[in-house]
Amino acid sequence: MKELVEVIAKALVDQPDEVVVTQKESGKTITVELKVAPADMGKVIGKQGRIAKAIRSVVKAASSKDNKKVDVEII
Repeated sequence: MKELVEVIAKALVDQPDEVVVTQKESGKTITVELKVAPADMGKVIGKQGRIAKAIRSVVKAASSKDNKKVDVEII
């Protein structure tokens, strides 16, 4: 899941070098933390959070085959 979020985020931002994705796993829950440059925060969140919601939907669909819950946090 980490790689998927990283590829999506790097495609959206102006400064792909500053994209940092970390993954923490606890039980059946995986938490993916996405950090981007402050100037790129709006591009990742989108108007009314639409892009962030789309990222979470794609990751949720990709994780459904693993029977694990994935939370994407944008920091």
